[in-house]
Amino acid sequence: MYEFLQILWFLLIAVLLIGYFILDGFDLGAGILYPFVAKTDKEKATVRRAIGPFWDGNEVWLITGGGALFAAFAPAYATSFSGFYLAIMLVLFGLILRAVAVEMSGHDLKWQKFWDIAFTVGSFVPALLFGAAIGNVIQGVALDTAGDYRGGFFSLLNPFALLCGVMSLVACITQGAAWLALKAPEGSELHARASKMRSLFQIAEFVVFTLAGVWFLFIVMPQFGADRVAMPLAYVFAALCVVGWFISRLFIAKKNDLMSFLAVNLVPVCLIGMTAASLFPNLIPAAANPQGVFTYFIIPGAAMPELSLTIFNSSNSELTLLIMTIITCIGLPLVLIYHVILYRIFRGRIREEEISQGY
Repeated sequence: MYEFLQILWFLLIAVLLIGYFILDGFDLGAGILYPFVAKTDKEKATVRRAIGPFWDGNEVWLITGGGALFAAFAPAYATSFSGFYLAIMLVLFGLILRAVAVEMSGHDLKWQKFWDIAFTVGSFVPALLFGAAIGNVIQGVALDTAGDYRGGFFSLLNPFALLCGVMSLVACITQGAAWLALKAPEGSELHARASKMRSLFQIAEFVVFTLAGVWFLFIVMPQFGADRVAMPLAYVFAALCVVGWFISRLFIAKKNDLMSFLAVNLVPVCLIGMTAASLFPNLIPAAANPQGVFTYFIIPGAAMPELSLTIFNSSNSELTLLIMTIITCIGLPLVLIYHVILYRIFRGRIREEEISQGY
């Protein structure tokens, strides 16, 4: 029973991350694209209106994911949140900046240019650093015998992590462009620009995914050995990611905004699934190099040290996991019902009468 609950919570945390990257991904992408697709005050108000009813509810998935990691795997939570402290604070400040900017941009006209920039920067930083964090975890981080991170902030900004950060960034932008194409008034210049960005960044998404995949297979993968037992499933998710890309490309070519948005979201789903499969049963794997400052200086074929934090050596008690499972069975359906109601209420394109100076 205990082992089942440990695996279950590993999967549930992956589901929470999928929920976050699907729902808040298009918010972040819309914010990044804000100065490039919205040229007039009316278009800016339309972009803010497109994400206004959703962004705060979408961030709940990130908060829940962090809470679930703490409640289920406290040592992994401690290592990740203390080791990645500066990066996490930058993400937090970015999300706060974005939240304030969304509310203030259309109301504080004196500082409107500042809030417009803050909206974009506050969306760009989390989108990049989330991917960089995942890249570091995939390749392993520098852990000491106590399981504590012993690198620095700039050690996290290594080439593979930054490539994963760009992958996350491009995926969010693609989602954001697809969402704006879905919500903008049909035939408007905003719709045309968003559609163009959607097509452009979807191609960039495939290019970056290919580069990251090659890097993973030939530079990162040789260090794993038999440490990660679900790697065949990771390859399945990688294949599904490519299939999802082609499906979304097909709907984009047909100019079907709804189906293209849904199809575009297949990519982040498969990316998180691929990440989870490539890690299992690890939560925070240790880098293979014993010095462990720049984790990309790894000798191919080197054995992984016995320092990795896994779902088996860093989980909380069986009773804690059982209570959390019961609470989740009650709470998760309520959250899903809330999102269904919210997206149903605000479905469809934004109408002229809904656009105001604020949102």
